[in-house]
Amino acid sequence: MTQGGRRQRAFVGSFTAAGGSGVVTAAVDPHDGALTALSGVDGVPDPSYLTLSPDGRMLYAVSETAEGAVAAYRVDGDTPEPAGPPVAVGGSGPTHLSVHAGHVLTANYGSGSVSAVPVRPDGTLGPAVSDVFAHSGAGPHTPRQQGPHAHQVQPDPSGRWAVSVDLGTDSVRVCTLTDGRLTLHREFALRPGAGPRHLAFHPDGSYAYVLNELTPTVTVCRWDAADGSLKPLAEVRVLPGSPDGDAYPSGIVASRDGRFVWTATRGEDVLSLLAVDGEELRLVGTVPCGGHWPRAITESGGFLYVANERSGDVTWFALDEATGLPRRAGSIRVPAASCVVFG
Repeated sequence: MTQGGRRQRAFVGSFTAAGGSGVVTAAVDPHDGALTALSGVDGVPDPSYLTLSPDGRMLYAVSETAEGAVAAYRVDGDTPEPAGPPVAVGGSGPTHLSVHAGHVLTANYGSGSVSAVPVRPDGTLGPAVSDVFAHSGAGPHTPRQQGPHAHQVQPDPSGRWAVSVDLGTDSVRVCTLTDGRLTLHREFALRPGAGPRHLAFHPDGSYAYVLNELTPTVTVCRWDAADGSLKPLAEVRVLPGSPDGDAYPSGIVASRDGRFVWTATRGEDVLSLLAVDGEELRLVGTVPCGGHWPRAITESGGFLYVANERSGDVTWFALDEATGLPRRAGSIRVPAASCVVFG
């Protein structure tokens, strides 16, 4: 596992307000996927979600606070180095970010909006947002859906569209980003009360799998990049039966060969394996997540990595190539872990 001749590293976000160290860097063993913590940096409060620049030399982090900000770090070495001051995103509680069309986009959960921050040629951030696109609407679930709550934003596989998932309005919005301005193309409604949180695209770009937080399901959608359209086809449970207690799905990953989808569910504290069969998903089974409150999952090098927020660890699982079944392989201590990215 190397990137451009450099050893691969993992970057773990965490909630500093809950005892996290900020952004933690870990070395990745190329043979067994094991992580070894190297350093930590606490440049911004609550860097709960991270993403890397396309060349892997810059790391961007949201600051999931009421004020809302995004920060940039140089990651040529093993300790991230701040690359300029954090930039206010003009929205509260950003929970996700991505790089698209020369900008960092943030999904602002608290204010229900998406922000665009320009990226300079050297990878540093511009001094201010170029646009804030406000979502509108509500859903039937009280109190979680009294207003919009943008939870994720990312480009589609074609790179033409910016796609945002809103838990509060039970919808997915597709926008264009031109000259730093976000313009709504279309909004697509999902089942009322589902509470969509994150989506993952099939590797061939023909499907989008939307993970719902307020019900433990995945909505399978056909995605058409030519006209930026999303068509819901079916809704599939990610847990067997009707589980007792609270169950809050959090993260979703599609395998690189398109044969499997994995999800994480907090409360039940499990990973679910679903098999892909054309337009259908089939729940194969679940395994314990290796900790408590799995907030996010990431696949890298044939391993699935789980950021367990409340138990304060990152656990990794070897993935069976034939069956897709995750097998627990190890863990490291990372207080208030919230996401893991690799570069």
